[in-house]
Amino acid sequence: MKSANSRNESSAVKVKDPMGTNDDSVRRGSRTLQHPESAKVSTDVVDVSIVIPVYNEEAILHAAIVDLRERLEDAPWNYEIVLAENGSRDKTLQIAQSLAQKYGRVRAISVPEPNYGRALREGIEAARGRYVLCDEIDLCDVEFQRRAVELLEAGTADFVIGSKLLSGALDERPLFRHLASKMYTQMLRLLLGFHGTDTHGLKAIRRDVVLPVMRHCVVDRDVFSSELVIRADRAGLKMLEIPVRVMEKRPPSINLARRVPQVVKSLARLTWAIRIVR
Repeated sequence: MKSANSRNESSAVKVKDPMGTNDDSVRRGSRTLQHPESAKVSTDVVDVSIVIPVYNEEAILHAAIVDLRERLEDAPWNYEIVLAENGSRDKTLQIAQSLAQKYGRVRAISVPEPNYGRALREGIEAARGRYVLCDEIDLCDVEFQRRAVELLEAGTADFVIGSKLLSGALDERPLFRHLASKMYTQMLRLLLGFHGTDTHGLKAIRRDVVLPVMRHCVVDRDVFSSELVIRADRAGLKMLEIPVRVMEKRPPSINLARRVPQVVKSLARLTWAIRIVR
């Protein structure tokens, strides 16, 4: 896996769809919530889809999307924002639906359970852009988005990972979270032969190339992102890591300690699927 340490640096894989269809619509019972306000987004070609999973984010969701739209006003590409709500217990779904009704570039899908991986997967499936940017609601890193799209358009990469652990990155989260990320990466290297520095967080992909690989993924929740990166690398896609800055704007929406047993279980399943079954 290649890396780009400078902040200024700027054959599709065909796999049978295990779901039994190549329809790019959203699967597994998710709902799409969209207001027909803007004919522009409905009829124009969408260059970039920004997919953001959201769970219990009522406190920051509206302000974050308004701010993101403002910072993308001069973007040189036509874009959409896909909010992938998943099992929230607060008003996140209602706020996402309201944003979709108000802004033509915003769409919302909903899955019925708290499941980051499933939300991200279905967001990518629902995306209409040639390029898909996977972001986080507490990051919305427009600098990464612009750099990554440039790299995808130039053909430099099929898959760009914004690494918080790469040389040149700035990880301003609490120390225990930084150390947990490094430990997790070491586990991926040991168990699955991972060659990079990071699999979670910001990503940018060529949708047509990565989608068939994604449909072979077997785990969801927190480990889905890792499986997607590792399978894409093993499939021979052009992978590139670039350093990013991350900081914690609010406590995680899911308790980190409670995630550990599920992560361990998913890693065991993924190791079996890749090392044994393949």
